[in-house]
Amino acid sequence: MADTAYDIRNNEQAQQFELSLDGELAYLVYRFYKKNIAFMHTVVPDSLGGKGIATALAEFAFRYADDKKKKVMVYCPFVAGFVRKHPEYRQQLDPEYHQP
Repeated sequence: MADTAYDIRNNEQAQQFELSLDGELAYLVYRFYKKNIAFMHTVVPDSLGGKGIATALAEFAFRYADDKKKKVMVYCPFVAGFVRKHPEYRQQLDPEYHQP
């Protein structure tokens, strides 16, 4: 898994999974909605691009959702593409939610 090299933390107050590296902050914003968790937006500064950070954040987020027994709603374009490339995560998607 990509995030094994990164220290990702859940900032519950800001509702985002965060990774600090080289003085920059990358994050994946989430929100709780009804019985689900929604992945809203992923931000990786240009200086951190190409290091697998967004993938690490997505993997961490899906593990968190699984641990909390939450179905996932995807609003983030990066996470939508991640799920297309990694179909093993589709089982975690809310079946009532239409994937973008």
